[in-house]
Amino acid sequence: MTEALLEDVQAQLDVLQNPKVREANLRRGDDHGVNLTALRTLAKKFKGQPGLVTELWGTGDVASRLLAILMAKPKDFSAQQLDSMLREAAAPKVHDWLVNYIVKKSPHVEDLRLRWRGDHDPVVESAGWALTSERVVKSSEGLDLPGLLDEIEARMGAAPERLQWAMNHTLAQIGIEHTALARYS
Repeated sequence: MTEALLEDVQAQLDVLQNPKVREANLRRGDDHGVNLTALRTLAKKFKGQPGLVTELWGTGDVASRLLAILMAKPKDFSAQQLDSMLREAAAPKVHDWLVNYIVKKSPHVEDLRLRWRGDHDPVVESAGWALTSERVVKSSEGLDLPGLLDEIEARMGAAPERLQWAMNHTLAQIGIEHTALARYS
C-alpha cells in the first residue's frame, strides 16, 4: 500500500465533505460530512485492499474509518484486533457499523460477545449486548434468557444511554422471539 493511494482516497473523501451533512451528523455525535451513499460508492471503487483498510482505520478520521469498514472483510481480523478497534471507535456511527458490518459476521463473534458483555466501559459493554440481541434472534440455545431478563431489569434504569439502548433492544428481542418470557409491557 502506498502513501500516495491513501492520500488519493483521503482527497476523494475531502471532496465528498458537505457542511450540511456534517452539521446533521454532529448532532448525532459523528464528526464527518460525507453522504453515506457517496461513501458506499467510494468503498466499491477501492474494495479488496486490506492494506488500505488498515491505513484508513489508522487515520482516526470518522469518514476514513467508515470507508474502511465498508471495504473490510470480517474474516481478516483477529478477536484482539476487533477488540482494539471497538475501543478506538469513539463516533457512534463507527461503533455501530463496526459491530454490525464486521463483528457480527466475524468468526470471533461469540468470544467477543462474552468478553464485551462484562466490560467496565459501558460503550464496549453495549456492543456485547448488541451481539446478545443478535444471538437471541439467530441462535438462543444455551443463553440464560430468564437471567438476561433479570439483569436487564436490575441494571437498565441506571445504565448510561447507549448501554440502556442496547439492553432494551435485547429485552425487545427476547419478548419477540420468546413470547412466553415476555413479562415486561
